[in-house]
Amino acid sequence: MSLPAFPALDESPLDTCIRLRAIAPVVEVQFPGGVPAYLALTHRAAREILAGDNRTFARDPKHWPALHDGSIPEDWPLRAIVQGDHLSTKDGDDHRRLRGLVGRAFTPGRVRGMEPRIQEIIDGLLDDVVAAGDGVDLVPAFTEALPMAVICELFGVPEPERARLRKWTAALLAHTTPPEEAFETQRALMAYLYELAERKRLEPGDDLTSGLVQARDRDDRLTTDELVAVLWLMLVAGHETTVHLLGHAVAALSAHPDQLALAVAEDRWDDVVEETLRYRHSVMMTSFRFTLTDVTIADVVIPEGSAVGVVYQASGLDPERYGETADRFDITREQGDGIGFGHGPRYCIGAPLARLESRLALASLYRRLPGLTLAIDPDDIPYSPSFFTVGPLSLPIRLGAEGP
Repeated sequence: MSLPAFPALDESPLDTCIRLRAIAPVVEVQFPGGVPAYLALTHRAAREILAGDNRTFARDPKHWPALHDGSIPEDWPLRAIVQGDHLSTKDGDDHRRLRGLVGRAFTPGRVRGMEPRIQEIIDGLLDDVVAAGDGVDLVPAFTEALPMAVICELFGVPEPERARLRKWTAALLAHTTPPEEAFETQRALMAYLYELAERKRLEPGDDLTSGLVQARDRDDRLTTDELVAVLWLMLVAGHETTVHLLGHAVAALSAHPDQLALAVAEDRWDDVVEETLRYRHSVMMTSFRFTLTDVTIADVVIPEGSAVGVVYQASGLDPERYGETADRFDITREQGDGIGFGHGPRYCIGAPLARLESRLALASLYRRLPGLTLAIDPDDIPYSPSFFTVGPLSLPIRLGAEGP
């Protein structure tokens, strides 16, 4: 009996997640190229895996025998990402060391200090949205532009180079990108990041890339390859998920005007962010973990040497955890043990920044444009074709009356 395909190209990502979750809490699936892996699809299974320690799961792909014994094709489209030498593929002391270096940029105090600049960017983008008028696509104009601007300013990426970085990210994460193009995209992106690091060595600035370069040169706490790998992860994952978080929130609020009215009346934008993370998570699937022994998760045995991913899109809608209203967008919902930004030792390092950006962006958008509506039916919104992230590709809007 053949394994179910992931992703299924004949249905939406959400439908795929729901269909697989109906099979079991953890399901073995087949990725393109005939590559098998396990996916956790319920809330309980997701939390168990996310909380797993280094004796149970590893992130270093050297622990996935199939990647090295010829079982997986050399041109497998995910190989470039899975084999990447970055923070999410590090274990133990290496992970703690690199996380500590990057974490300096995302402390609560530093993130709070970024609020005025983030608000300034938001206001400028909304000026452009209003000037463009009805029919403007909110994705490139706002939900994509904001996270890209913030993360690039944080890491010192010059504005003329940001569009190229966004194009590389979209191509690298899309499951529709041919393998040869995915590898070429990865090579181009890595070459750019090495060049950016060298520029920051010669002309340092007040940005995180310059800080990492100085940590390399003064303290010898990371290698050049590690530095570039950190840049790769933060610049790719550090904006893509927030792009889709904002897009999902606008789509959900447009389809649930009662929830929008409540958010506006009671200033419940933090609740909008948390409920959006549950209802339509930006992450289709996490990067892989690899089992170091046979592991039983939610009563399903996963053999040693297997690749395992957590599917947030499915776990957030799990009726066992969220009851009969799991498929309803409700900002008054008690989140409790939510896993919107992960769980355990690899909890999302950028969560404070993503929450701040999203709260400010949504509050400002609907304050400035209280009459905003979608110009298309929510069911017609196109979504990104990605293994790892998913979100609206286009959100054409009608502005309505402008607010104060």
